[in-house]
Amino acid sequence: MDDLRPDGWRREGLTMRRALTTLAALLLSASAQAGSFADNPIVYFAVTDRFANGNPGNDHSYGRAADPAGGDVGSFHGGDIAGITQQLKAGYFKELGVNALWITAPYEQIHGWVVGGKQQFQHYAYHGYWALDYTTMDANMGTRDELREMIDIAHAQGIRVLFDVVLNHPGYADLRTLAEYKVPVLWPGHEKAVLRDYHSFIDYNNFAFAQWWGPDWVRAGLPGYPDGGKDDFTMQLAYLPDFRTESGKAVGLPPILQHKADTRAVALPDTTVRGYLVQWLADWVREFGVDGFRADTVKHVEPASWLALRAAATDALKDWKTRHPEQKIDDAPFWMTGEAWGHGPEGSSWHDAGFDSMINFEFQHRAGGGWKSIDGVYRQYAGLLNKSPRYDILSYISSHDTSLFPRDQLKHGLSALLLAPGGVQLFYGDESARQPGAAPIGDEQQATRSDMNWNTLDAATLAHARKLGQFRLRHPALARGEHRLIDEKPYAFARVIDGDAVIAVPEAQGALELKVHGVFADGASLRDAYTNQTYIVKDGAVAVHAAGTVLLEKAAP
Repeated sequence: MDDLRPDGWRREGLTMRRALTTLAALLLSASAQAGSFADNPIVYFAVTDRFANGNPGNDHSYGRAADPAGGDVGSFHGGDIAGITQQLKAGYFKELGVNALWITAPYEQIHGWVVGGKQQFQHYAYHGYWALDYTTMDANMGTRDELREMIDIAHAQGIRVLFDVVLNHPGYADLRTLAEYKVPVLWPGHEKAVLRDYHSFIDYNNFAFAQWWGPDWVRAGLPGYPDGGKDDFTMQLAYLPDFRTESGKAVGLPPILQHKADTRAVALPDTTVRGYLVQWLADWVREFGVDGFRADTVKHVEPASWLALRAAATDALKDWKTRHPEQKIDDAPFWMTGEAWGHGPEGSSWHDAGFDSMINFEFQHRAGGGWKSIDGVYRQYAGLLNKSPRYDILSYISSHDTSLFPRDQLKHGLSALLLAPGGVQLFYGDESARQPGAAPIGDEQQATRSDMNWNTLDAATLAHARKLGQFRLRHPALARGEHRLIDEKPYAFARVIDGDAVIAVPEAQGALELKVHGVFADGASLRDAYTNQTYIVKDGAVAVHAAGTVLLEKAAP
């Protein structure tokens, strides 16, 4: 907690003042843009390695291989940036109505594997959370040119690109990376290590570990390194090395990058650990036009670092847009959402630390209830999110860190999510009924990260998701409107905001008469976006024929 004390704030005084001034201007600008992305984020999260394999030639970069013993649950499976580009070109995301694509971190990860679960599988960094070099592309993900093409195609479709980023920690000290970069802490024979004897080949008492990240950069509990602390900001998560982002000490490049021939990292004068990380991440924005970040492990990094990252990324995106007026979507500022484990729908101090929204862990557990219960959730969220000052959340029904929504209830879950107030995050395969993978003991979350089911897409679920997603994209009222209950059986509600209004009746069948007084005027022509049927309002009501769901909007003139 040291960085929150007054002396910590003074130490970063100038940077903090600049960051706060920039952030205040951004929030004022964003709140004035009715119907902007920030008002209605519809985010599709793809674990890149598990989504689509566009270039099989990069599947085994750095000698990465399939796991001979663990069922391949933690190996790289071949998904890459080229695969995402293929699906962009096919219109897959456009048809879903999403306006942002969250991808796993494409920068270079540790090269080898570590022991996964209860010594059950070889766990590689396919998920992007164990960084080695923040300045270079991971070869499994593809090339910089492939990344640039993907982002340009997404932008041409009005889809923003968000990177998953980590400020809290780099990757583990794995055998392959230590050997490749000649950190002399390995015993002979390490090349033949297996799950049960992996750690016996690492000399954890060797002070030569200083040639890895170095004690000025991380807490690691290794010889010559400080131990992890006992508070959220300085603890080591899952034995990972903890970046010393709170430190005011100027540092050089970490030793492992000093000996890495292909790094783009250069020594920066009078720069702290925080300063390096912020610049490295902002450089991706400045070069490629990355529109936003999903920040991992937010509550384990002090707010000053997040503010610094937000300010630097904002400047970088503004610069990119000035240089690429034909490639930008609009002039909206950089956007950030954060993952603070257990965060709910309420506003918090993290919304004042550079984040436009925070991931909402609560909704997944409430989306499976009946519509009477869900209406209470909608009413609560709409009330919270429309208070002043405004903030946002990002709700989901499935997550790579929790569980998948029950596969036999996906239509219900998709309706609950895509009709919810606030921002929403669709996890890859929820729209297609992707089935869970293996769930090894000690790391059951691996089951949520199975390969995208391109050969077994569930047509009915996908069609349902597309109709809901496209409807939501047209209607900021769903995200930001006043919530009004119309009827309990069948459940029907309205969402109304200046210039936009909708009525939804999820899971409805047959002939219905809906009261629309106060939402749509008599004589108004309405369209059911689910069936493409049109209706006329008469005496404050409209008679419709429901075919699973009703999504009413004003018909185009």
